[in-house]
Amino acid sequence: MGLSQVWAVFFDLDNILIDMPRVSRKGMLKVIKLLQSKYHFKEEAEVICDKVQIKLSKECFHPSNTCITDLRTLQWEEAIQETKGGAANRKLTEGCYFLWKSTYLQHMTLADVKAMFTELQKEVCLLLLTNGERQTQREIEACACLSYFDAIVVDGEQKEEKPAPSIFYYSCDLLGVQPGDCVMVGDTLETYI
Repeated sequence: MGLSQVWAVFFDLDNILIDMPRVSRKGMLKVIKLLQSKYHFKEEAEVICDKVQIKLSKECFHPSNTCITDLRTLQWEEAIQETKGGAANRKLTEGCYFLWKSTYLQHMTLADVKAMFTELQKEVCLLLLTNGERQTQREIEACACLSYFDAIVVDGEQKEEKPAPSIFYYSCDLLGVQPGDCVMVGDTLETYI
């Protein structure tokens, strides 16, 4: 299939356009510095951040049960208590979470793809099809990529998530194209097939 037969290209965000592990690590490094300087945690600071990173990678979020901020603050609280023990310190856990998140958003920038997007826009429609919780995925505005896409679809806002056919049909309808005229660029086969 040549580019002349493609009318739209759908892109995933995480780990395709943005190196999410690198971005998360930048936030973790800031939290480590905070924990070491303000709270005098030595090697425990890295252990706490490693535990949170594991919790983030295994995260199962259900918006009907809680909000993402509460869930992630709880993950920090659990990691601190698992490592240091003692009573929960809400101010500390919220401080860790919000420092991580603000640093994460600060460093959330597109990989070296802007020139490619500019060229693709001349030939095809571009759609960002990203999975995850609505609030978190809508933070994509931080990466200054909205101008490159004709539409953005967050599967947390839809009835079904990838790989359900409905989300792909919805995306095609948004752009006015047929599924056979589209290409999906993603990082995991099981999420798209």
